[in-house]
Amino acid sequence: MSRVAAIDCGTNSIRLLIADVKTADVNTADVNTADETDGGAPRLSDVVREMRVVRLGQGVDATGELAQEALDRTFAAAKDYADLIRHHGAGKVRFVATSATRDASNRQVFVDGIRGLLGVEPEVITGDEEAALSFAGASSVLPSRGADPVLVVDLGGGSTEFVLGNADGVIAAKSVDVGCVRMTERHLRSDPPTAEQIAAAEADVDAAISEAALLVPLGRATAIVGVAGSVTTITAHALRLPEYSPAAIHGAELSLAAVVAACTELLAMSRAERAALPYMHPGRVDVIGAGALVWRRILARLADVTEGRITTAVSSEHDILDGIALSIS
Repeated sequence: MSRVAAIDCGTNSIRLLIADVKTADVNTADVNTADETDGGAPRLSDVVREMRVVRLGQGVDATGELAQEALDRTFAAAKDYADLIRHHGAGKVRFVATSATRDASNRQVFVDGIRGLLGVEPEVITGDEEAALSFAGASSVLPSRGADPVLVVDLGGGSTEFVLGNADGVIAAKSVDVGCVRMTERHLRSDPPTAEQIAAAEADVDAAISEAALLVPLGRATAIVGVAGSVTTITAHALRLPEYSPAAIHGAELSLAAVVAACTELLAMSRAERAALPYMHPGRVDVIGAGALVWRRILARLADVTEGRITTAVSSEHDILDGIALSIS
């Protein structure tokens, strides 16, 4: 057994996973451990799993640069994470940065700052790499469907990854530049958003889905799995949870109609109404409407291209962060 630390730094949040990596043992049960995988594949047992909303991507869509205040918030979180990694004795550390950092002209400032705080080289990965890690993380804890292709959608702050894969791995993947922060800053500025703003955002999202569909054969999917904070928060809303509960959300399979209804409700709410929801993280209040819009459009497209074969959507609490940890096990 080895102990690793994975950090995923996205457009909206920075997340840490310190985990023990061990071979699957069907005689071992642990509520904090991913479900057993086939063939003795590695699995993760959580030591620390933490998320901070730092909004690194603040203004990047408009300016092309990381704002100083966003860098300061991110560096403060990274310093705390460095302390936790030292305290828990992780032997290997991997730091991955995604959409906002890919887009920023001053990303070297970010890279130098993280290297100084953590002593590791932060990797600014491509959209394809992000997609593969997201699929690895989600599929590591979900029941295998064998050769049947599953579409994993990682709906982030700055980008969304579409990954079609099966038990043998990734079949096709595409990352597109739509996400909850990017669509909020670009279009959904009113509180609540206007019909005109929603229409403009939907046009962007539909174009991005069509772009993804050029490389990813969406119609081959036999199931859809959504990951990341927007999707899990929408699931919490659809379930009407009394609080945010990863155990209740992970693996939840809901009808497309129920999920779309939850998306529509969140999009129409004011920020004050969203903030009052017991499962809403304060850092998602202003951007969850855009996340709901993106997820709603994706589900509508999947229902269409699969000719009604897909009628439900599954949510996973395990995603790129788990994929990063598994990649250094």
